[in-house]
Amino acid sequence: MIYVTTQGDTFDGIAKKTLGDEHFLTDVMRENPQHIDTAVFPAGVTLTIPDVEDAVTDTPPPWREGAG
Repeated sequence: MIYVTTQGDTFDGIAKKTLGDEHFLTDVMRENPQHIDTAVFPAGVTLTIPDVEDAVTDTPPPWREGAG
């Protein structure tokens, strides 16, 4: 799948939008190594979204624990 970013997209947000879970951000990052140093995307960047197994979890990723 191809995803074209909108201003302000982040890898975790893209993973949530496209794959249903922000835990897949590592998969999205691995698929797009040319953007590995991008924290916040501008509009119009084309990314490849990998196929992943449906492994949705209720556990927040480490950087989100205690944030809500």
